[in-house]
Amino acid sequence: MVDAMKKSERPPYGLIAVLMIGAFIAFLNNTLLNIALPSIMADLKIEASTVQWLTTGFMLVNGVLIPTTAFLIQKYSVRHLYLAAMGLFTIGTLISGVADVFPVLLAGRMLQASGSAILMPLLMNVMLVSFPIEKRGLAMGVFGLILMAAPAIGPTLSGWIIEHYDWRMLFHFVTPIAILVLLIGFFLLKDKKEKVDIKLDFISLILSSAGFGGILYGFSSAGTKGWDSPIVYGTIIAGVVALVTFILRQIKQDDPMLNFSVFKYPMFSLASAISIVLNMSMFSGMLLIPIYVQTIRGISPMDAGLMLLPGAILMALMSPLTGKLFDQFGGRILAILGLSITVITTYLFSKLALDTGYYYLMGLNAVRMLGMSMVMMPVSTNGLNQLPKRLYPHGTAMNNTLNQVSGAIGTALLVTVMTNRTETHAKEIGEEMMRNAPQSADAGQITPELLAQLKEQIAMKAMLEGINDSFFVATFIALVSLVLAFFIKRAKQAEDKDMVPVTARNLSKNRA
Repeated sequence: MVDAMKKSERPPYGLIAVLMIGAFIAFLNNTLLNIALPSIMADLKIEASTVQWLTTGFMLVNGVLIPTTAFLIQKYSVRHLYLAAMGLFTIGTLISGVADVFPVLLAGRMLQASGSAILMPLLMNVMLVSFPIEKRGLAMGVFGLILMAAPAIGPTLSGWIIEHYDWRMLFHFVTPIAILVLLIGFFLLKDKKEKVDIKLDFISLILSSAGFGGILYGFSSAGTKGWDSPIVYGTIIAGVVALVTFILRQIKQDDPMLNFSVFKYPMFSLASAISIVLNMSMFSGMLLIPIYVQTIRGISPMDAGLMLLPGAILMALMSPLTGKLFDQFGGRILAILGLSITVITTYLFSKLALDTGYYYLMGLNAVRMLGMSMVMMPVSTNGLNQLPKRLYPHGTAMNNTLNQVSGAIGTALLVTVMTNRTETHAKEIGEEMMRNAPQSADAGQITPELLAQLKEQIAMKAMLEGINDSFFVATFIALVSLVLAFFIKRAKQAEDKDMVPVTARNLSKNRA
């Protein structure tokens, strides 16, 4: 497939369009589900700690399968991988739509994840080999526009469906579209691939699954089980040991499953570091804003989705523009400006009140999304641009794996901060109210109804302060990304002989 693209000056737009449609459906399905979790809990009579596995399980499957995509892309044709990925996704959607018990729903969700894990690295690799470096920013920007449209549509569409239909309609809505996209791919994708003499190292696969899976499971479980749970720290430690063993094994192999030599290229390593840190901070908005809006403010799911809509639309529309600016000016100035906006807006989110205005939240979130749109794709593209073509599959697989891991870590960290600080603030507010109680009322005047109201007020104020503290931590996380952005330099594609180690000296040379 790569050789065919090299011989043709014109990028395979038809192939890219089919891949983008498939990726869009997968992204849309993921954003549709988030707002439906309360309805699923009520219908299937399960707790929050159980329903969260629909998200955690999805991340686990992605974390386990994405490292294998570098091998799959080199071994099989785009046609075969696409049909396998969309087939798994479609079957998973069908199963989820008819699920009457949670285990069946979870099984369908994990089948969806197995297809989604292949689609994104496959599309990224095709984009990289189809466009020269000087045109790659705009191409990636259009790619971002299409994929960011899914988060823009998802929450609002999901809120409307949940208010009018059963939650299963979310899957029934996606199923015919997924089947149509699968058929389009079956008839239109005709690429062939020469037989490649490469074999999958099953020991590496086991170590990779245990490593990434253990770390993802541990951090994802920390928000509900607590950091002192043996399951949490046990799986994290086991995952780290397996991951270190996996890395050492890959370094020694001539044809590794996941090539860690990509980190010998300074701009790729720097882009990975910025993306990891920013991903952790980004989850603060995705998690905390809906909690604040729906739990504290009592805003309906539909209105909550509408509140997030302008930010998602702005982020989508900005993608082609930032891609074009990246081609002209490089990633450094975009990253610095975008991260500065992100840091300031994240800090302003740490000042929320019980009566913060709806349109103020909408505008602040939109500006925050604007800042992030100037960072994610340009930084990632700049890092991938430095890799030689033979490492593109490994670079895209590494990026997607690190995104899953950093997302799980960011989720666990921010949920833990919010939970712990909420408990602390609840005690402080309760003690303060007890100290002031004798001055305002006699003990006999405190009725059960008044006591219930006081407890509710304490819980709301404590949760508000916990959310603010979590946003404050996210501000410092984003600030780390801003500092790293000053080291970005426009990347030039390296040949194999140009591989250099990542050292402080090299990074200082690469400062613009």
